[in-house]
Amino acid sequence: MQIKDVLLAPGNGAFFYDDQASIRSGATQDGFIYVGEPTTPGFNSIRIPASSLGIGLVFADETVVWGDMMNVQYSGAGGRDPVFETAEISNLTSRVVTPRLLDADASCYLDACATVLEPFEQKRLPLAIEYGVSQALLRAAAHIQRTTMAEIICSEFDLPLPTRSVPIYCQSGDAREINVDKMILKGVDVLPHGLINSRQKFGVDGQTFMEFVKWVATRTRQIGRPGYHPVLHFDVYGWIGQEIGLEPQRIADFICRVADTVPDFTLNIESPADFGSTKAQIENYAKIVSMLDDRGSSARIVVDERCNTLEDIRLFVEAKATHLVQIKTPDVGSIADTARAVLFCKENKVGAYVGGSCTETDLSAQASVHVSMATQADMMLAKPGMGVDEAFSIVGNEQSRLLAMLNRRRARTENVVSHAELS
Repeated sequence: MQIKDVLLAPGNGAFFYDDQASIRSGATQDGFIYVGEPTTPGFNSIRIPASSLGIGLVFADETVVWGDMMNVQYSGAGGRDPVFETAEISNLTSRVVTPRLLDADASCYLDACATVLEPFEQKRLPLAIEYGVSQALLRAAAHIQRTTMAEIICSEFDLPLPTRSVPIYCQSGDAREINVDKMILKGVDVLPHGLINSRQKFGVDGQTFMEFVKWVATRTRQIGRPGYHPVLHFDVYGWIGQEIGLEPQRIADFICRVADTVPDFTLNIESPADFGSTKAQIENYAKIVSMLDDRGSSARIVVDERCNTLEDIRLFVEAKATHLVQIKTPDVGSIADTARAVLFCKENKVGAYVGGSCTETDLSAQASVHVSMATQADMMLAKPGMGVDEAFSIVGNEQSRLLAMLNRRRARTENVVSHAELS
């Protein structure tokens, strides 16, 4: 089925774009803003409202399916695309992508993605465009084939239909204590993120961070339901390396000390250090992973910074430079590449975490659910936003709805088979 028109709709991301370099350099918070001058190109202040751009594909029956483009919170950091500029993205989409969409066969998902998202002037399209357009094409294929987005992924990648949900990971933002309580009361599978993105939050020699880890474990025991035992996952934004030093042995020693304070929990440490380049990141993370494994530590390293695209993910996985990969969906680009990344991690026995950003939208979060479920990722981020309630309900409810539809389809198929056998 052909696409007959393409719509563009400027919109909002669910949080803000932040200049990570300025925050790391000591920018102070005044209420919700950061005080100081931005240092990352594209930022006119350290914190700016996140924007998005919706792309709608119009069919002959006047059905419109949508995808949303945006970049991640810390745009321009760790090798990522620069901060999102709606006018620039809109112009490039109209000039380059729209004509391709009008010529595409939207019923064949992977073929359509390959055709529409091919490089322009020998350069890859901005990853935000890849992300939003691939979401819209996934919804288009599902509409044409009268099925779910998850079933399109399963069909294209020759996967069985999922029968279970994917564990959900929530992030606290700066309202740590209140949001941790919400997570525990809601029985979230993985918590709390913590937003440990400054020296103040990490503390001298990491003492503030260690106290927070112990508090989360204690609070989980205090108010969690009987038998509730979440994975503890903390994103430290490179602050172990910033404060302790960029020596793998010292970083591994520190992580083991943290794990020893919560011996009954699996501990995920995301982005323990930033070694300045993808090559250096891989070499040093591989050493840290090996050291933790040799000690039999319950701590697991999660890579984020410097591991952006599908090719980056392959390099980290092949080098055994992580226990778990955050597949940060807007940074990966095409959501088809998110599926490929999950499957590559699983083939190589590395954990696959379908992440993303607080700057995303309800539509991108729902599409991520279908890819996560179809590929049976190890966990996925509750998104968008930096709270708990909205993101957890968007992702959790979409998982529940999808399972209900797939279970009904399975039941009907089994009834047809049973009747055929009886006759």
